[in-house]
Amino acid sequence: MGIAADIAIIIVAALIGGLVAQLLRQPLIVGYILAGVIVGPYTGGVTVGSIDDIALLAEIGVALLLFTLGIEFSLKELAPVRRIALIGTPIQMALTVAVGYGVGQWLGLDWVAALWFGAVISTSNTMIVLKTLSARGLMGTLSSRVMLGIFVVQDLCVMAIMLVLPYIGGDAFDVGALLFAIVRAGLFLGAMLLIGTRIIPWLMRRIARWESRELFLITVTALGLGVGYAAFLAGLSFAFGAFLAGLVISESDYNVQALGEVIPLRDIFAMIFFVSVGMLLDPAFLFANLATVLLVVAMVVVSKALIFGGLTRLFGYRNVIPLATALALFQFGEFSFVLARVGVTDGIFSPDTYSLILSAALVSILITPPAFSLIQPLYGLQQRLFRAGPMATFDLPEQGLRDHVVIAGAGRVGQFVAGMLHRLHVPVIAIELNQQRVDECKR
Repeated sequence: MGIAADIAIIIVAALIGGLVAQLLRQPLIVGYILAGVIVGPYTGGVTVGSIDDIALLAEIGVALLLFTLGIEFSLKELAPVRRIALIGTPIQMALTVAVGYGVGQWLGLDWVAALWFGAVISTSNTMIVLKTLSARGLMGTLSSRVMLGIFVVQDLCVMAIMLVLPYIGGDAFDVGALLFAIVRAGLFLGAMLLIGTRIIPWLMRRIARWESRELFLITVTALGLGVGYAAFLAGLSFAFGAFLAGLVISESDYNVQALGEVIPLRDIFAMIFFVSVGMLLDPAFLFANLATVLLVVAMVVVSKALIFGGLTRLFGYRNVIPLATALALFQFGEFSFVLARVGVTDGIFSPDTYSLILSAALVSILITPPAFSLIQPLYGLQQRLFRAGPMATFDLPEQGLRDHVVIAGAGRVGQFVAGMLHRLHVPVIAIELNQQRVDECKR
């Protein structure tokens, strides 16, 4: 049955892994990854055959996660963390590349491969961290905003790295090709600004008038994945393009409805992503080189934790935030797998180095959810051992309404009630799927 059988195997394995993780009170992510190890090509029994096809489906999972993140995203909410995002993130990535270069030299890599290794470890895993934050109810906290700002700028920096890195160490530096890639990316961003403010809002309004939930879902999904693919053609990341599409929809009247419709689809593809990550792990290689893998993980994790924690304090954040960023952002990122794959394809990495990178990356991902569990206990210990300073606060923009009335349905009765409440100066929010009634209420 080909890929259909592979998807069935993945879903059943993820269900079993998720149930076991739930019984052991572990994050579902851990169960999904371990399920991927079991059904991967390196173990016996029932295994997935079309690894490359599953990897493509997993990429859709990453894109849909960032798409929904873009819908929830607010530039106003990120305004208080713009300094650490725009200035601190490039510093973090430069320091991490330097650390990776040193680790690569220790592993015996030449200078080009060592520099590639530094780029491989420079990012953090958006998918893992955001899912863990969401599962623990921490989205919307200042710590999560700091992390989100870092993720956005990391993605932008990775685009630059992926444009420049292939030219390093080659026989010739093709400046023309590099400039063309940069111009192409800039044109795409400009086109998205125009399309996002003019065409997409008009399209969604037109689709909403037909009152077809199925067509609305298809439209939203097509926008997310279609813009992602357009970004890929422009030399940017598929996932980053989906994030831009989400940003556009977030400013429309349909952001809440779009988010609610696409979340179940996102969760299915996100599960496939985590299982596919586990499928990359070769248990035989891991156990044969366990000491080296754990040593590399330790060096990378400790270095990145110190860099993130130190920079967060340097930019004025106190209390739990430096500890939270240190224990949340130390792992290898999604782009680590992409850069490692390009490195081995171009002959920069040997197959053994590639396997070492994959093993270290997966170990770092697996220890991320348990590390989250240590944040509050360690912060409590920190408060007991060291005298707590004054609470650092940031003025975050207030969202939503207070002391308001929610009206389900904006028909004649709903509009009458809304009018009465408006005359009484009571804030009102109405839930209505009929676009014509929404327009009437606005008038």
